[in-house]
Amino acid sequence: MLRHRRFAATAAALTLGAVATAVFGFVAPASAHVTVNPREATQGGYGRLAFRVPNESDAASTTKLEIFLPENAPVGSVSTMPVPGWTVAVEKRQVDPPVQVHGSEITEVVSKITWTAGEGAAIAPGTFQEFPISMGPLPEVDQMIFKALQTYSDGAVVRWIDEPQPGGEEPAAPAPVLTLAAADADTPTTAPADSAAAAPDDSDDEDGNGLAVGLGVAGLLAGLGGLVLGGLAFTRTRRSSEATPGGESTTTS
Repeated sequence: MLRHRRFAATAAALTLGAVATAVFGFVAPASAHVTVNPREATQGGYGRLAFRVPNESDAASTTKLEIFLPENAPVGSVSTMPVPGWTVAVEKRQVDPPVQVHGSEITEVVSKITWTAGEGAAIAPGTFQEFPISMGPLPEVDQMIFKALQTYSDGAVVRWIDEPQPGGEEPAAPAPVLTLAAADADTPTTAPADSAAAAPDDSDDEDGNGLAVGLGVAGLLAGLGGLVLGGLAFTRTRRSSEATPGGESTTTS
């Protein structure tokens, strides 16, 4: 009976492992491409985006990432965030007509961003890295397609440049896609600095939260004090009862 149970448990474990391998074996490759996150933003606004780069090789590391901004959707302001161990190079191009940014005309926009790994900073097998940027105002288009090139330490280059096909399956090497929704009438489209300046003052909320926390702590201490006093009273009563059974005096004449 024991041998039968062990055999059944082993068979169940092997079956579960086979199912997991089958499931994850088909799912993993489809989700291991370069993506932009978040994948949705608002037209006319500013966004903080990050290009997520997983390493698909079992033996080589990712040493370079090249991101091409779409030519049909120029953006007036693009800035990068430092990534430890990586250097960044920005290429620009001329645009005509100019891009309007808060009443100013911008005739030169970013066309390509290249991140290159320094010593010891490459993306190792089984890991990923994110490369953040800030950009805006986002153009009034339905989507932005960022074609990407991923270079490995063994010289291999993966071209993530396939554009999405309406109603079709995901291509073999899809390019990162940012979907843009039309801005609502109440949606602010100011630059990040303006948004920060216009942010509501939370000092009143912080004071109120501090008062609530203080009252809560005071109530907790009072409750603990009551428990301690109640325990002492119970102990005294019990001792008194044990000393005088029945609660009557044992004094003799």
